[in-house]
Amino acid sequence: MQRSDLSGVWSLTAFDDVGPGGERLEGPLGPDPRGLLIYCDDGHMSVSLMRTADSTRRPTTPTRLDFMGYAGTWRLDGDRVIHRVTITHTPHLKDHDQIRELRVDNELMSLYGTVSFQGRDVRRVLEWHRAGERR
Repeated sequence: MQRSDLSGVWSLTAFDDVGPGGERLEGPLGPDPRGLLIYCDDGHMSVSLMRTADSTRRPTTPTRLDFMGYAGTWRLDGDRVIHRVTITHTPHLKDHDQIRELRVDNELMSLYGTVSFQGRDVRRVLEWHRAGERR
């Protein structure tokens, strides 16, 4: 994989939690999240994710969010992409790496990661299409 395979703007098509049996469960931004992920050739990146307007009527909780995002730098490491967070609304992410397993198939990119909250690890998958390829 080369940097040029990722450089550009990606549009979010799915953000799901992955259950213990591999089943997909609704993620923290609800059933129809929106987002943009930007990878610049010079190694900078930015990601913004949000719950869609029609699903924002319930209150935000630690497992149910309305917006998340950060910016920083990115690099490839084999079949992983590593985001170094320098700007974020979530203080515990600042100056830390977000490591994602990476799969790219033409215009589709899947990022897999594990987050910890409330004493347990949760596996997540985010699926992206190159901007303009919303499905």
